[in-house]
Amino acid sequence: GYFYSRWNKCIHSSHDLSDIVFIDNYIFNKDVFIQFNSTVGEYVGYTEHGVYNAEKWNSDSGRLQSERAQVERYCKHNAEAYQAAIADKS
Repeated sequence: GYFYSRWNKCIHSSHDLSDIVFIDNYIFNKDVFIQFNSTVGEYVGYTEHGVYNAEKWNSDSGRLQSERAQVERYCKHNAEAYQAAIADKS
């Protein structure tokens, strides 16, 4: 059979969250075929199908704007909550 999955994550190392990065991966049969990285600011395709989709998705300004907003909406919101619950305790 075939296996499709999608995972995203936020990465940061600074306490003030100034270096936070949002990554959104699209995976088919354990291989990432397309990825959005907030540092790059657009989709990058890693297979023929991924390159095709990246070109289409990068031409959709609404889709790009939504992905770029994830740093503030998803990453920073959750990182602040985790820091308050875990890292800021003495």
